[in-house]
Amino acid sequence: MYGARPAGDARPAYDARPVRQETAVGAGAQVLLLALLGAAHGMGAVGWLTGLVFAFASWAVLSRALHRTRPPVFGPANRVTLGRTVLVGAVTALVADSFRAAPSGSLLVGLTAVALLLDGVDGHVARRTGTSTPLGARFDMEVDAFLILVLSVYVSVRLGPWVLLIGAMRYVFVAAARHWPWLSAPLPPSRARKTVAALQGVLLLAAGAELLPRAAELGLGLLALTLLTWSFGRDVRGLWLGSRRRAAAERCTVPCPSGHSASAAVQVTLR
Repeated sequence: MYGARPAGDARPAYDARPVRQETAVGAGAQVLLLALLGAAHGMGAVGWLTGLVFAFASWAVLSRALHRTRPPVFGPANRVTLGRTVLVGAVTALVADSFRAAPSGSLLVGLTAVALLLDGVDGHVARRTGTSTPLGARFDMEVDAFLILVLSVYVSVRLGPWVLLIGAMRYVFVAAARHWPWLSAPLPPSRARKTVAALQGVLLLAAGAELLPRAAELGLGLLALTLLTWSFGRDVRGLWLGSRRRAAAERCTVPCPSGHSASAAVQVTLR
């Protein structure tokens, strides 16, 4: 229960009302934007239902995460990410409605472009205000991943189901980590990984805007898939090598034969 304190807990009672109010405002803004889209675009029942489910699910997941981490304030960077979430919810509703009727291309492109432009703003705000948190980083990453998934669904209708691999790749990686725990190890910071992730939305948006020849759209989609496959492949290889090193080091917690040190044993194992 929000605000409750377990028996014997000496910490001051946590007042969750400020952060709950922020997430509620985000959900309300989502419904308002859906209403505006419905009035401007004539959105059907599927689009409305998808948008409302997205609004409720994002509110519930974020509220649960905030309650678990107990931040004193929501933070300016999270407000930017919450704004991006509202835009992503609108894009999701439009893509769902596109199976009924073609959406306004300028509306879909405009909302997606703003969401992509704001992608770097929340991180910059977090660094400038000293409010970077693991939750904020995870929040930002999940919004990015879902937007890429939605865009891949939209583009796949035009270019083929293979485009769905772009949106599904991260979720397959997360599912695989449940079976192979070594995939859950932290990854070192990588500018290349961030660049590839940022390019996915841009390339998919360009491929789905229907402003380029089909061959160019196909090339952009293939480029996005190639870059993402390379990035994930590099990270998986690094995680696997790291797990081998840790396993070799654990085997050498007892004295190694012939006086070899643990680090030497690791090097021998990986040759």
